Amino acid sequence: MILASYTLWLREIVRFYRQRSRIAGALGSPLVFWFLIGSGLGRSFHAGPALPLAGGYLEYFYPGTLALIVLFTAIFSTISIVEDRQEGFLQGVLVAPVPRTAIVLGKILGGTTLAVMQAAIFLLLAPLAHVGLHLDDVPGLVGVLFILSFGLTGLGFLIAWWLNSTQGFHAIMNLFLIPMWILSGALFPSGGAAGWIRGLMLVNPLTYGVSGLRAFFYDQSLTGEPPVALAVAILVLFAAVMLAAGGVAVRRQGLRAAD
Repeated sequence: MILASYTLWLREIVRFYRQRSRIAGALGSPLVFWFLIGSGLGRSFHAGPALPLAGGYLEYFYPGTLALIVLFTAIFSTISIVEDRQEGFLQGVLVAPVPRTAIVLGKILGGTTLAVMQAAIFLLLAPLAHVGLHLDDVPGLVGVLFILSFGLTGLGFLIAWWLNSTQGFHAIMNLFLIPMWILSGALFPSGGAAGWIRGLMLVNPLTYGVSGLRAFFYDQSLTGEPPVALAVAILVLFAAVMLAAGGVAVRRQGLRAAD
């Protein structure tokens, strides 16, 4: 099982470095969003006493941009499942004598590794957002990024497994994941939102990812956001459910996916 997972993980890494346009797409788009949205809304954003942010909206938006990088990487990495089906690679994997969980774990870990690596590059821009990144907070921050990346890549895997075209995959991901990011607290605090919006934000697992990132950046959870221990616990549960659901989907629909 370990060898099969490692092989699929390594294939995702090698494929990524051979397709440099994915780097620009997964890292460049969030950068543009961060500068344009952050600069455009900066004058309209008032942190107030509940949000002690010296850097204004660019600082508030910074953890949400990290989450967006992870989200984009999940989209670009799990689309390989659709491509593998079209190219015939998936059929060969499915008939191999390896546990189905190894297939899911290898693909998810590949996308997770890429997401964390690209998010780590963006961390170098923290001083531009006046975000104080302390060395002792880095392990916890990377841990949150890893768990969040694992869960989102698992979600992308689950969606891609049921689709047969890249066009359909992009349509579903944009319809589902972009609103998920908007309702994560990345763009606006939940305290000023309508009641039904706050309800959606509470059941959104990405909300707890953004909250966990902010907690390690600011050494505290912002007012109105869940404590870091709760945020991490929900992220772990989300990642575990996505891994289990992916395994079930592969076992039950493996023959159908190979058609």
